[in-house]
Amino acid sequence: MRGRGSARRVRAWAGHRLRVLRDDLWTARADPLPPSVWLRWVPHGAVCLAALGVLIGDTAQLGEHGGLDGGTAFLFALAEAGAMVLALRRPVPAWWLSLGAMALAARLVRGSTADGTLFTWPWTAAGLIAHLFVLLLLALRVPARAALEALALTVLVTWFYTGVLATGAHQPTGALSVALSAVVVALATALRGRREARSALARQTTLTAEERARRTLLEERGRIARELHDVVAHHMSVISIQAQVAPHLVTDPPEELRENLEGIRRNAVEALTELRRVLGVLRSEETGAAGDPLSPGGGGRGTTAGTAGPHAPQPTLDRLDALLENVRAAGLDVTSTTAGERRPLPPGVELSAYRIVQEALSNTLRHAPGATARLHLAYRRDGLEVEVANTRAARRPAPTPGAGHGLLGMRERVAMLGGRMTAGPRADGGYGVTVFLPGTGAYEGEA
Repeated sequence: MRGRGSARRVRAWAGHRLRVLRDDLWTARADPLPPSVWLRWVPHGAVCLAALGVLIGDTAQLGEHGGLDGGTAFLFALAEAGAMVLALRRPVPAWWLSLGAMALAARLVRGSTADGTLFTWPWTAAGLIAHLFVLLLLALRVPARAALEALALTVLVTWFYTGVLATGAHQPTGALSVALSAVVVALATALRGRREARSALARQTTLTAEERARRTLLEERGRIARELHDVVAHHMSVISIQAQVAPHLVTDPPEELRENLEGIRRNAVEALTELRRVLGVLRSEETGAAGDPLSPGGGGRGTTAGTAGPHAPQPTLDRLDALLENVRAAGLDVTSTTAGERRPLPPGVELSAYRIVQEALSNTLRHAPGATARLHLAYRRDGLEVEVANTRAARRPAPTPGAGHGLLGMRERVAMLGGRMTAGPRADGGYGVTVFLPGTGAYEGEA
């Protein structure tokens, strides 16, 4: 029983290996050789030129020294040269064609070679060169397992000819062909592994950059959410106070009015309590690390962090003068102009405008040392336009840590309010950011 079980396992293993061998080497799928990075199509031209040399050389070797007639020698040489060109696109069929043509030519030459004739056998010099090219192109594009299988079959056929069919006087090429084939396959497999490793590293780098951008986006959205929760909490506090005071403003208010106002106050207090809990969760991971002079709440990269601490009121445009003073104290020469009649805007709009100005000026400090900046606010009937522009940097900026996704936070704020934003280099070599934030519409609709 144990012997039959072992036999079944051996047959199963052999069947599996044959299926793997069939899948690897019994295929005609296309696998084009990609162009070189620097030389583009030069490798393809080199292979075609070598194929022409094989065609000419192998025809002469098989015809003049192998004893074959001119037409037959040319057909075999054409098959071996054609296998080289075919290997550029379909390496596995090309390998079969090359091995088959060499084996059949060696069989015919063996039968027609006279005793005493020294002839390279079983493989001619040109045929061996062609097969090495095919093995190289095969191993560069198929898995290492398939390349080793092709090498093993090549060695097996070579051994069969040199060890079983060898007759007459000839110059043996079997050992040389095995050694060269092994070297070619090892070299090509190593090159393929290096290329795959570089491709994997490039993919990983791309994924890392995308993950970093996604994480930064989530951080910016969380920061915006914290700030807007402050604004909403302020409004809920006002609602609660107004609902509590309203009954005292009316003489003998109806009981229904008292009950409704009490319900409004109670719901506002409950909502305010929940908002404070949410704010506690959102602020639980704030680091408060020092860094950017324009972001006292932390970040060190000109982020849109809080301005004074986790529980300080969120800034509005009324605090722009203080922000500009801080910027000038940090060494940036900035001027400010205002167009239109200044008026209060929704708290979310004012907060976002303040943060955008803060971020833009912080970027100027970091990336354009020695430049001058200009801030322009234009109050329109339907919203607020903010423009921050700087001149060309006077000196090379120092390297700064961080991913540098400040513009991402600006775009998130503008998209949240349904506004528009453009940012990019200016004709004078500087940089400019222009933002329009609607004073009504998307913000009030969401509120």
